[in-house]
Amino acid sequence: MSFTGIPFAALDFYEDLEADNSKSWWAAHKSVYDESVKAPIEELVTELTPEFGVGKFFRPYRDVRFAKDKTPYKTHQGVYFGESQRYFHISAAGLFIGGGYFEMASDQVARYRRAVDDDIPALSLQDAITFARKAKLEVGGHQLTRVPSGFDKDHPRAELLRHKSLTLHRDVGFPDWLATKKAKAEIVKAWRAMNPLIDWLEANVGKSDKPIEQRR
Repeated sequence: MSFTGIPFAALDFYEDLEADNSKSWWAAHKSVYDESVKAPIEELVTELTPEFGVGKFFRPYRDVRFAKDKTPYKTHQGVYFGESQRYFHISAAGLFIGGGYFEMASDQVARYRRAVDDDIPALSLQDAITFARKAKLEVGGHQLTRVPSGFDKDHPRAELLRHKSLTLHRDVGFPDWLATKKAKAEIVKAWRAMNPLIDWLEANVGKSDKPIEQRR
């Protein structure tokens, strides 16, 4: 089947789940999840795959082993496209679209800071951010409270140096087109506007050289 939109029943499902995040409620409403959340998102992922790569459909269950919050279910359904560094999710608040480097290992952070410190690559990064902002995307990512050691606290790109990850995102909400096939076109449009920044990250930062267990 082709993608025809995210039904507003999906948002209602998550609003109700927030009110009663229990196994009994989930069991009684799982058919709504399957029909209004999982099925249309799987159709959307299939259509996005040729351009953005295979999407990882996150499990709806929370890992509560070490969490104080023992509610068993996530209150959103997310999909991550690792090949192209894109992400979206659906929740009671509607559609969220993101992209970029959501986490960076220490070697990636070091390469990122060197590039930001260098005027030539930094200029192209600033151009990419300007392009993204014109497309109504917001810059995000984890940041230090101060400029990292080794750099002037009055560095002209102090704000960028404080980043430990760098992302773009848009909280779309729930416009009328969300329930139509136009939702795919809007996601694609936003993700394409992220190309300059993600291309910059791939060229100047790249993947971590560290083993997975040493990346934090």
